[in-house]
Amino acid sequence: VVPGANDSVVTGDLSKAFMKKGDVVLLQQEIPLQTVDAALDAARAAGAVTVLNTAPFRAEAAAFLGKADYVVANETEFDLYGEALSLSGRDRPARMRDFAGTTGRTIVVTLGGDGVLAATPADLLMVPALNVTPVDTVGAGDTFCGYFAAGLSSGLPLDQALARAAAAGSLACLKPGAQPAIPLAKDVEAALQNPLTR
Repeated sequence: VVPGANDSVVTGDLSKAFMKKGDVVLLQQEIPLQTVDAALDAARAAGAVTVLNTAPFRAEAAAFLGKADYVVANETEFDLYGEALSLSGRDRPARMRDFAGTTGRTIVVTLGGDGVLAATPADLLMVPALNVTPVDTVGAGDTFCGYFAAGLSSGLPLDQALARAAAAGSLACLKPGAQPAIPLAKDVEAALQNPLTR
């Protein structure tokens, strides 16, 4: 990790990105927000699918969340964006439905050990996490997002991409550290076939 590296990703770098129709572009908010916004526009123009991880929370990002095809937030981030966007509804699922219905996009909210909840303009999906005893949760969200984007890229339907990502995020909690804890695809598949307590 190089301190400050994320800050050096600027909109001019987008001309070097070779995005094409069918690609899946995963973005996060540690790079400058104007770069995230421009990348969402560039990806849409190229026909690519976009996944925006809202970590870390930055209130200004509320202005472009609706540009992403899939928005992935944790509970706290979504609740804060819900306030910023004045989403209606008495509970989180209702506010998620409001976001999906208003934007025509899919919102995915990770719920830690409770799994993940997703709202599309037409549906609400709940996917459980694996039953694990966490050692370190530091890389779980990034692992979830990576596996989710990879699942979409490989053509998995939403429910299967979410299940795979939720399992991967759960397994990432079993080892200390972020990168060393990312599970191999074969381990994720095995866990999905046999979801016993770990």
